[in-house]
Amino acid sequence: MAEKKLDKKDIVNAFWRWTFFSHANYNYERLEATGLVHSYKHVIKKLYGDNPEEYKAAILRHMQFFNTEPHIGGVIPGIVLAMEEQRANGAPITDEAINGIKTGLMGPFAGIGDTLWQGTLTPILLAFGISLGAQGNLLGPVIYTILMFGIMFPVAYICWMEGYKLGADGVQQVLAGNMLQKIITGASAMGAMVLGALSAQFITTKCPVIIQLGAGEGLVELSIQETVLDALFKGLLPLVITLATLWMLKDRKMKSTTVMLILIIVGVIGGGLGILGV
Repeated sequence: MAEKKLDKKDIVNAFWRWTFFSHANYNYERLEATGLVHSYKHVIKKLYGDNPEEYKAAILRHMQFFNTEPHIGGVIPGIVLAMEEQRANGAPITDEAINGIKTGLMGPFAGIGDTLWQGTLTPILLAFGISLGAQGNLLGPVIYTILMFGIMFPVAYICWMEGYKLGADGVQQVLAGNMLQKIITGASAMGAMVLGALSAQFITTKCPVIIQLGAGEGLVELSIQETVLDALFKGLLPLVITLATLWMLKDRKMKSTTVMLILIIVGVIGGGLGILGV
């Protein structure tokens, strides 16, 4: 039997299908499974088109529940692609082995991907875009979009291709030395620092209250913001608002709309009483 070999075009085609369609039919029953089958459809036909039973089995195999971050997590479909190629050429790779790789890795790589994109990269790029946009510069959203896609696509492509090169044998390399946990921890720490810096920059709440002490020439005006709050901790009010918002969202499990309403009410009342300003 002639060896069935995927060429570069097959692998790259599958990558682009996954990139643009991984969430096209996202649903609670199977999440990204149908997107994965769509990205593999030409590959499955090439590997199993001459065997109807194996062709059907491959489709059913990848219709099982699957969900991960699609860019960093693209390493998983890349690995599975290599496993399917090996199986089509007679390697003793079972359905359970393929689905085991998918279910075993989708959680860890989802953690890495979400932490890097949502917790680190997105806040950093938004800091650039929002800063420019706040000054009335239309390049703000343009730069954000260009940087986001300019970083996202190359990283996703590299992860997909490296996953294919690693294959099933590369899983042990990925998991060795607690590497995933180290990446998640480092990215989480960087994301926390970035969010802290953004909070200090964009939350500009101040206390405009001034207390007058004495009278006449001995009159002394004491600014609560400059003399008290800033002396204790620079940016204390923005920090308090940020921590209070986090407490309401995380610990009290409030809806984001409820938290926004509370912040608006506090701002209106505080501004009306003259104890809060910007």
